Amino acid sequence: MMSALKRFLIGRPLKSEELAEEKLSKFKALAVLSSDALSSVAYGTEQILLVLMTVGFVALWYSIPISIAVLGLLTILILSYRQTIYAYPTGGGAYIVSKENLGVPVGLLAGGSLLVDYILTVAVSISAGTDAITSAFPGLHDHRVLIAIVMIAFLTIMNLRGITESASILAYPVYLFVILIVLLILSGLYKYAAGGVSAAPQTHDMAISGISLFILLKAFSSGCSALTGVEAVSNAIPNFKAPAEKNAARTLMMMGLILGSLFMGISFLAYTYGITPRPEETVVSQIAASTFGRGPMYYAIQASTALILFLAANTAYAAFPLLAYMMAKDKFMPRMFTARGDRLGFSNGIIVLGVLSAILIVIAQGHTEGLIPLYALGVFIPFTLSQTGMMRRWWKMKPKGWAISFLINTIGMITTFSICLIFLITKFSQVWIIFLFLPVVIYFFIRIHKHYLNMANELRIDPKAETPVTKGNVIVVPVAGVNRVVLNTIGYAKSISENIIAVYVAFDDDDAQKMEKKWEEWNSGVRLVILKSSYRSILRPLIKFIDTIEWKTSETDYVTVMIPQFITRSWWHNFLHNQSSILIRAYLLNRKDVTISTVPFHLKH
Repeated sequence: MMSALKRFLIGRPLKSEELAEEKLSKFKALAVLSSDALSSVAYGTEQILLVLMTVGFVALWYSIPISIAVLGLLTILILSYRQTIYAYPTGGGAYIVSKENLGVPVGLLAGGSLLVDYILTVAVSISAGTDAITSAFPGLHDHRVLIAIVMIAFLTIMNLRGITESASILAYPVYLFVILIVLLILSGLYKYAAGGVSAAPQTHDMAISGISLFILLKAFSSGCSALTGVEAVSNAIPNFKAPAEKNAARTLMMMGLILGSLFMGISFLAYTYGITPRPEETVVSQIAASTFGRGPMYYAIQASTALILFLAANTAYAAFPLLAYMMAKDKFMPRMFTARGDRLGFSNGIIVLGVLSAILIVIAQGHTEGLIPLYALGVFIPFTLSQTGMMRRWWKMKPKGWAISFLINTIGMITTFSICLIFLITKFSQVWIIFLFLPVVIYFFIRIHKHYLNMANELRIDPKAETPVTKGNVIVVPVAGVNRVVLNTIGYAKSISENIIAVYVAFDDDDAQKMEKKWEEWNSGVRLVILKSSYRSILRPLIKFIDTIEWKTSETDYVTVMIPQFITRSWWHNFLHNQSSILIRAYLLNRKDVTISTVPFHLKH
């Protein structure tokens, strides 16, 4: 049943040879890898306005120059990451660049920041999508957590079906959002040009009461949340069709052009319409209502906005598993992240991302607005490290025309580092936890790496000097009586060794005498040792006996504990039996010099 359900949800398994078909075209990649960046159109302007409104309505004029500054930063990042794509066509983005040019610890800082940020991306994007739905249908507000978890489950299943199939389906709402927002901007501009909009307060006085450099920098840093997701293309180059680096670079340029245009359009309309943020309605919702009224077009825009905010999480689903794979390949994360699933995706990474983001939403009860600064800082740290790593690369290699590349990355590094400082200064109360969390994450990376290295050293042999040691085998068979399960186990044990000891734990003298009599009558040819347990424990006397055998025979023989175990026909039958064999096996697994073997006997009824 479970297998049939898995096939229904995920689809048929794909052969390894079909991996080449699971690559993305530019059209699909733009939808999958740009959804996070494009979705920020729905909340980037709003984050700027929320800060400016602390001064007053007249301060909203500053949203225009701040938006222009954000657009300039976007241009720098696009040019910088375009260089990274060609320099590191194998993908990995900031992690690979930082590790190779700035050292392993810095690479782990970049990789850890991105992994945490991808979890936050899913949580924040899904919550923002839920907000868009509840703005249009306020009655659903109390069910926001359930809606968010359902959407995470949907995206997880879609990505488990494979990146190509998910891209084919999810591309439509992404491009629908772009088309509808373009229509909204064009209609809004036409309405404004035709005089159908009441002009917003036109104040260019730089001495507005209450405004300060601190407020402007805080608003700018808030607007920079619109730039999250820009790095995803450089992380996921292996997902592109050949030539991968050229297709990735073109996709990045298209994403920058679309994002910049939509962001500036929404910012301009928000100012000209005199839009102010409201807790119960988003800025995009207010612009759409002012432009089209609350008719079909309004609800279409709200629906597409909710979809793109939900699908922004899909960028993380494309990038998180690939980055986790690269770090696992370098032995900094568990090996399970290197395994491809039935549909050739990194299934473990997809599932872990979905589970962790769902837990975060439940903890925050769907209110993840406070995570946006942390989410943005988690991106700008890798931004800065990536630019610094590329600067070092150009300086060391000095290829033809390196000076221009070095200048672009230098400007990028200075700008993104400045943004990090602005975040720390203006939003320290919201981002301080990253200074505790990231060191813990990096510590676990180092411990995982150390474990794998120690394990490899311990398991490594010299084929020329070391050969298997041939020894005898003492087999200990714990028995609970004379029955077919024991008969089956002793028969198997005799095929391996003649040195077999059956062990029975009796709770009183009568029990011991009855068992001894039955064993003599059976005459199995195997010696029976009866242990008495005054405290009705099977494990304690059995372990003491095994210790004695091990101490006496460790130099000449292996010690194998062969456990009889019956397998019930139905799963619920297990609850009707003590299953002592499972407890014995679980305890003995931690013993260094004892081999545990289970001999199953399948019941027919």
